[in-house]
Amino acid sequence: MEMTEVTGVSLKRGSLAVEGNDSMAPAEEAKRQKVLDGCLPTGQDGLEHGSPPTSGHVPGPPEAVNAGQGRKNSDVQLEEEEEEEEDGLSEEAEEEEEAESFADMMKHGLTELDVGITKFVSSHQGFSGILKERYSDFVVHEIGKDGRISHLDDLSVPVDEEDPSEDIFTVLTAEEKQRLEELQLFKNKETSVAIEVVEDTKEKRTVIHQAIKSLFPGLETKTEDREGKKYIVAYHAAGKKALANPRKHSWPKSRGSYCHFVLYKENKDTMDAINVLSKYLRVKPNIFSYMGTKDKRAITVQEIAVLKITAQRLAHLNKCLMNFKLGNFSYQKNPLKLGELQGNHFTVVLRNITGTDDQVQQAMNSLKEIGFINYYGMQRFGTTAVPTYQVGRAILQNSWTEVMDLILKPRSGAEKGYLVKCREEWAKSKDPAAALRKLPVKRCVEGQLLRGLSKYGMKNIVSAFGIIPRNNRLMYIHSYQSYVWNNMVSKRIEEYGLKPVPGDLVLKGATATYIDEEDVNNYSIHDVVMPLPGFDVIYPKHKISEAYREMLTADNLDIDNMRHKIRDYSLSGAYRKIIIRPQNVSWEVVAYDDPKIPLFNTDVDNLEGKPPPVFASEGKYRALKMDFSLPPSTYATMAIREVLKMDTSIKNQTQLNTTWLR
Repeated sequence: MEMTEVTGVSLKRGSLAVEGNDSMAPAEEAKRQKVLDGCLPTGQDGLEHGSPPTSGHVPGPPEAVNAGQGRKNSDVQLEEEEEEEEDGLSEEAEEEEEAESFADMMKHGLTELDVGITKFVSSHQGFSGILKERYSDFVVHEIGKDGRISHLDDLSVPVDEEDPSEDIFTVLTAEEKQRLEELQLFKNKETSVAIEVVEDTKEKRTVIHQAIKSLFPGLETKTEDREGKKYIVAYHAAGKKALANPRKHSWPKSRGSYCHFVLYKENKDTMDAINVLSKYLRVKPNIFSYMGTKDKRAITVQEIAVLKITAQRLAHLNKCLMNFKLGNFSYQKNPLKLGELQGNHFTVVLRNITGTDDQVQQAMNSLKEIGFINYYGMQRFGTTAVPTYQVGRAILQNSWTEVMDLILKPRSGAEKGYLVKCREEWAKSKDPAAALRKLPVKRCVEGQLLRGLSKYGMKNIVSAFGIIPRNNRLMYIHSYQSYVWNNMVSKRIEEYGLKPVPGDLVLKGATATYIDEEDVNNYSIHDVVMPLPGFDVIYPKHKISEAYREMLTADNLDIDNMRHKIRDYSLSGAYRKIIIRPQNVSWEVVAYDDPKIPLFNTDVDNLEGKPPPVFASEGKYRALKMDFSLPPSTYATMAIREVLKMDTSIKNQTQLNTTWLR
C-alpha cells in the first residue's frame, strides 16, 4: 500500500459541496412546505421550538433545544416575546439572504490543510467530479442497531380501534383552531374557549372532544348547556407543564408508549425536521428521539420515535408537508437513543466525471480494499472565518473573554445580514442587550450567549455561556479534539506509513493496548487506533506521543491534566480507528445528457411506482454512482475525497469558479 500527500490540487476540478452544508438548494428543488387545511391555522406557527445554531454549528439532540432551566417567569415571558419576533422573519427572506451571501462567506472559510487533513492512502491519479450538484445526488439510509438498512416502503397506518375517526382533522374551522392554539400557547388572557355544536348529535360532540384533545395537547374539554345550545368548552388541564407531558390517561395501556416511524426528508437536517414536525403537531421537540443526526443537503432516511402521538396523526402530515414522508409505523415500549445505530448506507452520484474507466476502477478498488483515512470532515470545524476548534481551545484554556469574543466578534466574509449588524453593534458598544436587539432569530448561539450576558453580566461569562444548550457547548471542545486528532494522524502516517509499528495502539474490547515488537505481524493498519486527547486515554509509544505533547503545549494546555475546573469541559478522551474500510461497496459509471435528470430512484419514487432511469450507452456526460456503508461518526466526504483526490473544503470548491448551485 502506498501513501501520498496533498500537493497542488488542480483548481480546474469540479465543484464539491460539503456534507451538512447549509447552502441554498437549487431553485427547482427548494420547494416550500405546503400547508393544507387541517395542518396549521392561518397565521400561526405553532408551538415554540428551538432552532439549530447558526454559523455552521452542529445542532444538539432535541433534549438540548430549550436553553437554561429554572428561569423566573419574567425570563419565560421574554422568551415568548422573542418567539413572536422570530415568527416575523420569513423563511423566504432567510433563504434569499443566504443565497446572496454564500459565495462571499465561503471565500474566508477553512481549507483541509488548516485542519490537518493532508494525506491520502492510495496511489491512483485523482480526477474531477461534481458532488451534490443536486441534493438528490446524495442519499443516506440509516443502518439500525439490528443491522437493517432503513427504507420507507410502507405508508399504511396500523389498524387501531382506539384511534378516533379521520373527521377530527376537518371538524374544526380555521378560526376555531386559531383560538384553540392561542389558548394552548397562553397567547391571550382567555382561560377557556367555547365551541358551539352545530347540528348537535352525540357523535358530533364526541368528534369535537377527540379533535381538541388530539390536536391540542394540554387542553381538556367538557360539554356545557348555554341558553339551550350545546357548547364544547376547552380549558387547560395542568398549566404549562401539560404541553411537555402528553396526557397519560388518553393513551391505551396495551399500546407501546412510543410510535416509531421512518422519516424520509429532503434538504433538511434532522433537528430542523423535528422542529417542523413538532410545530405541525403542536408539541415540544423533546418528545422526539432518534439514533443519529443526518445532513441537510441530501435525501436521508432514518428512524424516529415520538412519545404518545398516534400513527394516524403522523400519517396525516403526509398530506401537509412537502419534502417529507413518514411511514413504516409501529408502536414500541422504548424511545430511540443517540448512538444506537450501526452506521449509514450512502448512495452518491459524482456527476460530470473526467476520470477514465481505468482511473475509476483503480480508485474504487482502493476504496473497497484499503479504505480511507478516518479524518474528521470539514463540517466538524464550522463554515466561517472563526473555526469552532478555536472556541474549543479557548474554553479548555479557561479564557472566557476570548470565548465570548470569538463567538461574537465581526468576521471576514458575508453572513446573514442580521448577524453582521449584531456583530457590528457588539464591537461598537459591547452592550449585549443592544446587540441582541439586532437579531430577529435569537436561538442561534450568538443570540443565546447575548441573552446570557444580559442576564448574568459581563463579569460572569461562564454562566452566560452556560445558557447555550449543553450539546452545542460541548461541540466546541469536541471540535478541538478533532483538530488535534486530524493533525496527529497525518503525522503518524507521514512518519510510519500504512503499516502497524511497535508502540501503536489497538483496542481489545474497549481497552487500548500497545503493539509489541513480537506482535506486530498479528495486526493490520485497520486495527490501529489513535486517541482524542483526554485524561482517560493513553498515547502511542513512539514519536507521535511527543507530537501530541508539543501540540497541546503550544496551545497552552497540559496533556497530563485534561480535567477542567468546570466538569462539563473535562475531556476524558476516546479512541478512533485511523483507517476505515467501507462495507457493501459497489459502483457503476453511467452516461447521461441532461444534468437535471435523477440518476437513480429514491424510496418515494419506488412507492410511487416510477420506473428506474434507463441509461444510454453514450451521452454528453459521465457520472460515477457509488454505494457504500460506513460506521457511525465517519464522514462520507472523506471517502469521496480519497476517490477524487481533491480538497473537500467549501472554500477550495468556491475558488474553482464552477457553479454547483443550479
